[in-house]
Amino acid sequence: MTENDRLLLNAYIDGELDPAHVLELERRLAEDRALANERARIEALRGAMRERLPRETASPALRRRVAALARPQPFAVNWRGGWASMAASVVAAFAAGSIATLVAIGPGGREPVAELLVASHMRALMASQPVEVTSSDRHTVKPWFNGKLPESPRVVDLTAQGFPLVGGRIDVIGLTPVPTLVYRARLHVISLTALPLSSRASASPHAIEGYNIVEWTDGPLAYWAVSDLAVPELENFAKAFRAGEAVP
Repeated sequence: MTENDRLLLNAYIDGELDPAHVLELERRLAEDRALANERARIEALRGAMRERLPRETASPALRRRVAALARPQPFAVNWRGGWASMAASVVAAFAAGSIATLVAIGPGGREPVAELLVASHMRALMASQPVEVTSSDRHTVKPWFNGKLPESPRVVDLTAQGFPLVGGRIDVIGLTPVPTLVYRARLHVISLTALPLSSRASASPHAIEGYNIVEWTDGPLAYWAVSDLAVPELENFAKAFRAGEAVP
């Protein structure tokens, strides 16, 4: 039993591991009795601490400060301008939001789209459960998207190629809900998001904040694969996905 094993166990119990590490650790737990016993020991210790140690309570002053921060602030409206001024403000805010969305996902917004996708990938890695539907069966994942989104992605079984399916989720990119498939390669997670073709995909891979991105188009959709995998391996994933047989 190494110190790294104990750190992984604590992160697993806290729900802080990404799906690839969860799958790998659960496989080890099923095979390694010493590791499973250590997990039981840690969980028992935490339970005893919760039951026997007194909990610190917040002071009245701290409670008042938190309540003040949580209290909703009144929405200030200048009524001297009447309804016309308020309507103009609403229209201006709506226009600003529309322009921001257009910049993010419009034909000329390639880098902003990539940054939003990397941000979604990073949020998923930090979440306790980065997929909404957990399954390695493409016949389970594909129907899950049907009815939730106007366009469902291709779902390909790439287990034989070394990229097993983990599940899927719905991300929001530029105020637009889009489907994301989650695959893994060993301990690396791959987020594959399908966007409307107007988002414009590029044939050349690039990187943002240490995450590589490979893009391609297929029919009315552009597919964006994001991962910390090396570019050659991520390109192999893209080639295998494009060549694979999808669920009808």
